[in-house]
Amino acid sequence: MGLHECMSHFVLVLVLSWLLSSVCLAQERAFFFGNLSDSETIVSSFRTFRFGFFSPVNSTSKYAGIWYNSIPVQTVIWVANKDMPINDSSGVISVSEDGNLLVTDGQRRVLWSTNVSTQVRGNSSTVAELLDSGNLVLKDTNNDAYLWESFRYPTDSWLPNMLVGTNARNGGGNITITSWKTPSDPSPGSYTAELVLAAYPELFILNNSNSNATVWRSGPWNGQMFNGLPDVYAHFLYKFIVNDDTSGSVTMSYANDSTLRYFYMDYRGSVIRRDWSEARRNWTVGLQVPATECDIYGRCGQFATCNPLKTPPCSCIRGFKPRNLIEWNNGNWSGGCIRRVPLQCERQNNNRSADGFARLRRMKLPDFARRSEASEPECLRTCLQTCSCIACAHGLGYACMIWNGSLVDSQVLPASGMDLYIRLAHSEIKKPDRLPVIIGTSLAGGIIVLAACGLLARRIVMKKRGRKEGTDAEQIFERVEALAGGNKGKLKELPLFEFQVLAAATDNFSLTNKLGQGGFGPVYKGKLQEGQEIAVKRLSRASVQGLEELVNEVVVISKLQHRNLVKLLGCCIAGEERILVYEFMPKKSLDFYLFDPTKAKLLDWKTRLNIINGICRGLLYLHRDSRLRIIHRDLKAGNILLDENLIPKISDFGLARIFPGDEDEANTIRVVGTYGYMSPEYAMGGLFSEKSDVFSLGVILLEIVSGRRNSNSPLLANAWSMWNDGEINGLVDPVIFDQVYEKEIQKCVHIGLLCVQEYANDRPSVATVCSMLSSEIADIPEPKQSAFISRNAFIPRTGVSEAESSENSDRKASIIDVTITDVTGR
Repeated sequence: MGLHECMSHFVLVLVLSWLLSSVCLAQERAFFFGNLSDSETIVSSFRTFRFGFFSPVNSTSKYAGIWYNSIPVQTVIWVANKDMPINDSSGVISVSEDGNLLVTDGQRRVLWSTNVSTQVRGNSSTVAELLDSGNLVLKDTNNDAYLWESFRYPTDSWLPNMLVGTNARNGGGNITITSWKTPSDPSPGSYTAELVLAAYPELFILNNSNSNATVWRSGPWNGQMFNGLPDVYAHFLYKFIVNDDTSGSVTMSYANDSTLRYFYMDYRGSVIRRDWSEARRNWTVGLQVPATECDIYGRCGQFATCNPLKTPPCSCIRGFKPRNLIEWNNGNWSGGCIRRVPLQCERQNNNRSADGFARLRRMKLPDFARRSEASEPECLRTCLQTCSCIACAHGLGYACMIWNGSLVDSQVLPASGMDLYIRLAHSEIKKPDRLPVIIGTSLAGGIIVLAACGLLARRIVMKKRGRKEGTDAEQIFERVEALAGGNKGKLKELPLFEFQVLAAATDNFSLTNKLGQGGFGPVYKGKLQEGQEIAVKRLSRASVQGLEELVNEVVVISKLQHRNLVKLLGCCIAGEERILVYEFMPKKSLDFYLFDPTKAKLLDWKTRLNIINGICRGLLYLHRDSRLRIIHRDLKAGNILLDENLIPKISDFGLARIFPGDEDEANTIRVVGTYGYMSPEYAMGGLFSEKSDVFSLGVILLEIVSGRRNSNSPLLANAWSMWNDGEINGLVDPVIFDQVYEKEIQKCVHIGLLCVQEYANDRPSVATVCSMLSSEIADIPEPKQSAFISRNAFIPRTGVSEAESSENSDRKASIIDVTITDVTGR
């Protein structure tokens, strides 16, 4: 074959390849610069969204819009010519000569246009492209600058990273979402959702057909959450970022998982979060507002609160009475309430006692708050010194909130919420009622007599059995009550199990039911008589975990409620038996899979990433979002349990410590934890803080990516060396390595190295880690020197003993006991 013939074949192959690629591109391209007819569409790069003409359900009208490509249920998220439909198949979407995107009908009438000044000659440099985020953009190919984008002009749907808010500071108008008129008519309906910037940004739903009357409000934004959202911890799934300092907009992003989620405004005025269920092959409702009668704005009028769990839901705030009692009793609460006794400033005679405050707990805060940077004591004092102040609140990132007018749209939330302080006249402040005291004293006297008789009989019995059992139980309950702040009501919320019940549930703690051997004793699988499966941790009599750790775990975890924290169901104390009962985790712990070459194959990269995100969300709750601020101190792969869906749950709070709100770190010489997971400042100096847990989190991240246990190999040193040499892929577990996810995996290694930096101040907070994982922080800083701690490095300051590691033997507790003092949770 001659050279000329070879060249001919080569050219032919190139031409055929170009033709084939052109055909494919024409069929499934993500951009266009000419025309799209009624039958043509473009699809985003990962085939998530499609753009072209569609007809709504039960309608023959044609609209240009964007919809989910792979969802069998028609799900439109944006419409161009929403109020000018086309009644036939003559519609054309085109890039015009002046560079604008147009929708025209068969008579060449312009039904919709991007209407931007492109400053280009002809349309040769302007293309329309559908991004995989669902954003349709018009861009100049000369510099890739966006000339227009659909995310700036949403219709009824709100997708991740889409702006909703106001650009008034930059000369623009509000960016809102507006309902369809009906499910078959996408023209603007009666309801709009928008972000309102005041002292505190809030999301509002407005009724356009009723002079923009407020239908619902989210409650104020504190930098992490909206106070009044019913799913207050939903920011672990999705996050709202209010850019109040720049554009005055709010963007939304989701946890990095495979679930399709978005918000849309229903034509009836509800904002709904829809989650795609692959099992049901349909959308499910993840969140909806308004959800209850109490979510309706101002349902109970002024100076009243609404509680959806009560009948009737409306009640006047203490110190107030219905404005119109007859209407109130008939269920018309719109008139609200009025003050019973005037405040001190309102009285002619100011020599009477000063005003005070009544505290309302778990409240959705009222509308029209003003902001002050005063501390909590100063906040209350400032309110009392200002005649116009009628209420105040403080904390959770809100600084000092002041209300000067009426209180509107207050609601009692079933969980979370804020404490609201209502200013009342001195005579309205709750005083102890003498009659209940007298009755209570009489009853108490009788109970004491009966108790004394009971104790006397009990002591006679206890002398025969030995006194240790009674003393031990009393000591435990006294300690539990002390840690619980003396609130016996809280203790009643935690069930106490009979020993015989747990023995029967575990077949008398049979070896066949044994799930594993922890540092503090064996764990058994059990099944209660009603069929509920449980995990029973039976503390070993020789366990290093003593009374303090048991009580600490009972008090701490019983107050925590989060999907990424294991749930404590109850406890049992009988003689020397100390038992904790948890929800059963069928998939065991993370280390059961991670460090076993065979089982590790069950955890692909997406599963591992979901586990990472779940651990971070649980830890963020402990550090920032629970009512108690908690440092775990023993975060490790063995303490991450997995449920049937491989959702991670942080467990084992025996070593956790509760921080007072005004403290950032504490010091102890009783160092507790596990080799390989403890930060250097904690292991060497007993100094622990949130950044101690962050170090442990970083180790877990590197273990998840590498499949290697840090205590059995110099994982941190290897990771740091490979990072500096640019060979970080050599660290990755071959089971999960995939070039498709290479950037995600490398980012997790990057974040892990930031978490294990030697100096605590260099490490990010858990909130920052969550933001970096969800790509909210694009520019991740370079890590500094990691901390490499060997076993020989543990030299206690008193020189008493070397540390003992739970990783060395499952039968040993993960406590390094150097014994002098300890920071005890309140």
